[in-house]
Amino acid sequence: MTLKTTLKLTAAAASLAVLAGCASSSALEEVRTTAESAQADAAEAHSIATQAQNTANQAQRDAQQALQMSQQNREEMNRMFERSMRK
Repeated sequence: MTLKTTLKLTAAAASLAVLAGCASSSALEEVRTTAESAQADAAEAHSIATQAQNTANQAQRDAQQALQMSQQNREEMNRMFERSMRK
């Protein structure tokens, strides 16, 4: 091989190496961006799940309170019925 051919091949190899490095860097950047997006989505999902859990807990408390009120009303109506039957 001549010096000129060797230089051409070396330049071509260097160009390919640089291009491969750029492709790897851009791919790495894309992966990083995707990971950050996934992390943000996961944080948002966690926040929504926490809000849903809080809403469910409040609904459970409200249901318990309604049940207690219903039981108290039933007891009161039974007492009223018993009083009316005594008369």
